[in-house]
Amino acid sequence: MTDEHHRAALAERAARAGGGVARQHFRSDVDVETKADKNDLVTEADRDAQRQVVSTIRAEFPDDAFVLEEDADTLRGPETGDSDPSVVDAVPDHGPAWVVDPIDGTSNYVRGIRSWATAVTALQDGEPVGSATYVPAAGDLYAAGPESATRDGSELRVSDRTDPETFAVAPVGKWFRDQSAEFGRLNDRITERFGDVRRFGSFQLTLALIADGGLDAGICTNPMDPWDTIAGVHLVRAAGGTVTSLDGDRWHHDDDSLVASNGGAHDELLAAARDAVDRDATE
Repeated sequence: MTDEHHRAALAERAARAGGGVARQHFRSDVDVETKADKNDLVTEADRDAQRQVVSTIRAEFPDDAFVLEEDADTLRGPETGDSDPSVVDAVPDHGPAWVVDPIDGTSNYVRGIRSWATAVTALQDGEPVGSATYVPAAGDLYAAGPESATRDGSELRVSDRTDPETFAVAPVGKWFRDQSAEFGRLNDRITERFGDVRRFGSFQLTLALIADGGLDAGICTNPMDPWDTIAGVHLVRAAGGTVTSLDGDRWHHDDDSLVASNGGAHDELLAAARDAVDRDATE
């Protein structure tokens, strides 16, 4: 087994392990805290799941870097030994690293809604070599390695739709009160040009569904975090889809916008998203 295949397989195992921990607390009485705002939530289940993911990876790659959603201080304890892993604030351009989101969709999680996921990505020199998005409440594991993309062992492929009027499109990412006008315009542009709108409350699950063909596209016009996106972007691309920024260039993890699709009407998606943003800039 090559190093890349090894890391891709480990991403799957780590996502399953962390997601299994989170599932044990799902729909139970968990303490909920807020971070940046009232809707930016964290629970002890997030922290426990993250500890499990990191512990699983460190057992085989103890010196690798990590980009984590939750505070690195939560990793101290018997699961990881006496010292913390090499936690970094941004995706490194060189060397091996792991990006971890223990519960993507915590707001759904605390409400008892099944749309949440544990996402793990293995990176080498800033590029994914393996990613896994595990949806414990559904029992689905979406994974992409060096040569393949699968859901529970079956090949992942984006949808083959090309008619925009048949597309199901998901606005994704965080939206704040002062952005209500732009969010409304984006939804207007989508419903004017495409078939329907979906919003799941989990960025990684949304991208996995695009990779699996259930959704046709997703649009985010706000800055985003790497743990919310990198695993799913790798899935979409491995499944034959297209992911760019609003300017149409290949998406990179430090871009401040994202448009993911099956590629069948990507230019129309870009036009709809740009129209919503441009109108906001002129009003």
